[in-house]
Amino acid sequence: MTHPPRNPKSDTAVTALLSLAGLVVALQTTLVVPLLPNLPGVLGVSDGDATWLVTITLLTGAVATPVVSRTADMYGKRRMMILSLAMMVLGSLIAAVGGTYVAVLVGRGFQGFSSALIPIAMAVLRDVLPREKVAAAVALVSATMGIGGALGLPTAGLLFDHFGWMSVFWVSAVAGALLLTGILILVPAGITGTRGRFDVVGAVLLSLALVALLLGISKGPAWGWTSPRILLSLGVAVVVLAAWVPYELRTKTPMVDLRVSMHRPVLLTNIAGLFVSFAAYANTLATTQQLQLPETTGFGFGLSAATAGLCMVPGGLAMMIFSPASARITERVGARATLVASTILMTLAYTFRTTFDDTVVLIIVGSVAVSIGNAVAFATMPTLIMNSVPLTETAAANGVNALLRTIGSSGMSAVVAALLTGITVDVAGHTLPGHGAFVAMFAVAATATLLATLAGVFLPRQPRTPAEQVTAPDSVRAGS
Repeated sequence: MTHPPRNPKSDTAVTALLSLAGLVVALQTTLVVPLLPNLPGVLGVSDGDATWLVTITLLTGAVATPVVSRTADMYGKRRMMILSLAMMVLGSLIAAVGGTYVAVLVGRGFQGFSSALIPIAMAVLRDVLPREKVAAAVALVSATMGIGGALGLPTAGLLFDHFGWMSVFWVSAVAGALLLTGILILVPAGITGTRGRFDVVGAVLLSLALVALLLGISKGPAWGWTSPRILLSLGVAVVVLAAWVPYELRTKTPMVDLRVSMHRPVLLTNIAGLFVSFAAYANTLATTQQLQLPETTGFGFGLSAATAGLCMVPGGLAMMIFSPASARITERVGARATLVASTILMTLAYTFRTTFDDTVVLIIVGSVAVSIGNAVAFATMPTLIMNSVPLTETAAANGVNALLRTIGSSGMSAVVAALLTGITVDVAGHTLPGHGAFVAMFAVAATATLLATLAGVFLPRQPRTPAEQVTAPDSVRAGS
C-alpha cells in the first residue's frame, strides 16, 4: 500500500474539508423531511408517494455504502469520494431543474449514493494525518452522521420557508460542487489500496438483500406488517442473506470480509452502532413532532415546523463540540470506557425524556443530553474498528458500521410510525399522536441504548493513545 507524503500545514484543512463533506452528505438524509407535508400539493402526488422521497435515498445509500467503500480500499479513496460527491451534485441538479415528482425521486436516489463518502473520509484521514491527530479527526467526521441529521431539519425548513422547495436542492448542489473542488485540490491522489478482483456476485447479492430488508422495514407501517408485499420483501432479504453469507466465506476476495467482521471488537462495535443509531433516530423524529402538536392536546406546544427545527440546533451544536472532545476522553480512559459512558448517558437521557416534558426547555435539555451521548458514541466507534482491522480494510469496515447505522435508523423510523399511528388521541375531530406514543418511543430508545451498553462492556480493552492504536500490526487488527 502506498502512502502519500504528509504535509503538516494541510492537516487542518483536510480535516475541516472532510468534516464539512461528511456534514453535507449527512444532511441529505433529512433534507426533505420538513418538506413532506407540503410536497404532495407541490408535486401533485399522494402522501404515500411523497414518503418515497425519503425511502429512495435510504435504499440507494444502503447499497452504495458497502459497495463504494470496498472499491475505495481497492482502487483509490479519493476517486471514490469524487464519485460519491459527483452523484450527489447530479442528483441535486436533477431534482432542482426537473421540477416534477419523477425528477425529484430520481434526484433523491442519486443523492443517496453520497452516503459512502463518510466511511471513506475516515479511512483517508487515517492515511494522511499524523498518528496523534487521527483519533480527533476521525471522531469529528464520524459524528457528522448525527450532526447532519440534526441540522438538516432546521436548515431545510428555513430554506423552504424563505426561498421555496427547489432552493433545498440548489444549495445542496452548490455545496457539493464546492466540496468536490476542495477534494480535488487537498486530498492526495496517491491513496490506494490492494487491487484485486471485485466481488460482483457478492455485491449484487448484498445489494438485493439490503434493498429488500430496508424496503420491508421502512414501508411496514404504511403497507401493514402482514401484507403480502412486506412479507415477500422480508422473506427475500432472509433468503438472499442466507445465500450471501456462505458465498462470502468461500470467495478469495469477498465484498465484506466476514471473518474480520466477526472479530470480537468489530462485531461488538457494530452491534453497539446498530442499537445507538436505532435509539438516536427517535430523538430526531420525535422531538420536532412533539413540539409541533397543538396545545389543545395537553402536551403539545403548537410550534411551527421551522421553530421546532431550530429547537434541534442546540443538540447539533453540542454534537460538534463533544465529537472531537471524545478523542481526548478516549486517550484518558480508553475507547471501550468512552463508548460505555456515552451509551449510559443516552439511556439516562431517554429515561429523563419519558417523564420530564412539560416545557420546551425540558424537551431541549433532554434532546441535547441524547445528542451528546450520540456524538461521543459515534465518534468512538471508528477508533474501535480501525484498531481491529488491516489498513487495507478501513473504508470497507467503516462502511459496514455506517450501513448498520442506516439499518438501525430505518428500524426506529418504522417504530416511530407505528407508535404515532397506534397510540392516538382525538382532538376536535382530528386524530393525533397521543402522549403515550412518545413515552413508549423514548422507553424503547432507552432499552436500545442499554443493549448497546452491554455490547460495549464485553469489548476487549484497547490501547488508550492514538499512536498505539494506529501502530498496532495488521495481523493483530485482523485477529489473525
